Amino acid sequence: MKTIILFASISIACGLLFVNLYTSLVDVKSWGSDIPHSIAVTRDYFKTVNPGNFFRIFSPVNQVLGLVVLVLFWKTSPSIRLCLGAAFVLYILADVFTFAYFYPRNDIMFKTAQLTDVDLLKRTVSEWSGMNWLRSLVILAGLFFSFMALHKIYLLRYK
Repeated sequence: MKTIILFASISIACGLLFVNLYTSLVDVKSWGSDIPHSIAVTRDYFKTVNPGNFFRIFSPVNQVLGLVVLVLFWKTSPSIRLCLGAAFVLYILADVFTFAYFYPRNDIMFKTAQLTDVDLLKRTVSEWSGMNWLRSLVILAGLFFSFMALHKIYLLRYK
């Protein structure tokens, strides 16, 4: 049962990574394609729902699962505990990064900035795009540690 929860944690983290990559590869290119028109279209599109709705659900689920597997496997071995602890910290770090860096830029792009302030919008989209790759790398590093823990768990089981 414990391993199933670890698989669930890994699955959710993989989903977050791929949605994040999709945002970098598709959405950000659309946002910056024809500023200010592309930002205006995105603002209209985001009036009903936006990617934050997805991340507000699955990011906390990922963190809770990360904490649960850390607790469940705490006594298994120090190396597994270290891997799961590192993964948990990285998943939290990605969310802290989201709140501290991305939310203010989302507000600029999609709420507060005047559409006539093209330079600010272009700079903000560029900053957002570059740092989203870093956030994806943080999630990928968390996944690496989760997979390392899973590998170590299977090594212990089948010795």
